[in-house]
Amino acid sequence: MSYPPGILARGPWKTDQVASRWREEEYEPPTARSEAADEAIAALEDRGSPAHDGLAARLAGYEATSGRLELELQPMRWSLRLVREDASASLAALCVTRAADGRWLAGRRAAWVASWAGRWALGAGGSVEVGEDPVETLTRELDEEWSVAPERLSVEALVSLPNRLAMLVGLAWLPEGAEVTPDAEHDEHAWWPADPGDWPEDADPALRQMASILA
Repeated sequence: MSYPPGILARGPWKTDQVASRWREEEYEPPTARSEAADEAIAALEDRGSPAHDGLAARLAGYEATSGRLELELQPMRWSLRLVREDASASLAALCVTRAADGRWLAGRRAAWVASWAGRWALGAGGSVEVGEDPVETLTRELDEEWSVAPERLSVEALVSLPNRLAMLVGLAWLPEGAEVTPDAEHDEHAWWPADPGDWPEDADPALRQMASILA
């Protein structure tokens, strides 16, 4: 099952209100989609990007109420998220990050990375590893990409992108005076103003829309 593009469930939820369970069986995609994943991995190799493949999480199902979000996950081939036509409900976690004064942390993705290369993104994000709690993925990615921990964290939404990639969106607020250190996946970073209307012209419209929803 893949999900139509849009917001699948809207929080906010506290971190202890989000639960996940894992299926044991690995997802088996249609043959054509596996072949498309093979081509996507080969394209990464051609441009010098890391092209290791493995297993990551797929959103197999979910149930949401005002007070709880439950996710059903299963292992699937990581490279399926690279298939432009249909990412097979691969699950990513995005930790949108704000300073204590309301500014938004933005980082420009390095040219060699597998996704959003050369484009600005908000906060930190990445795939959910097999067996991992997606809420923990949010803080893990924030630590790995920016070497910082949130003062408070909420889970804001579960969304499906146009390419059928599922994404768990969290919102992290950093403590006063926190300093970030970008990892090698970013070649530049900036603190964008609290009002998305004051963001630079090269801010992707999708980022503005997400910030408006979270604000």
